[in-house]
Amino acid sequence: MRIGSVVNKGLRRFVERDDASGLPPGSVEKIRNMLSYLQEMSGVDELRHLPHWRAHRLTGGRKGVWSLTVTRNWRMTFRVDEAEGAIVDLDFEDYH
Repeated sequence: MRIGSVVNKGLRRFVERDDASGLPPGSVEKIRNMLSYLQEMSGVDELRHLPHWRAHRLTGGRKGVWSLTVTRNWRMTFRVDEAEGAIVDLDFEDYH
């Protein structure tokens, strides 16, 4: 799936220019792996095969948003626009 939009400035810089400034240095390789996986997957069903990233959908006011665990508190969150085949509103956040 292509990445349609990125919310977090540091993550956007990383996606567009491979510039990791603004991201925690210890998490850059994991974030790179996550982004590669997201870009290579063909549909959201493939997210269910990621137990080590604890992929899950959020509930409540964030219903429909997917979350992947990067570190203890930090998550990569996004929505999937299946009609467009794109990851949208990709973010790197501490929502706890």
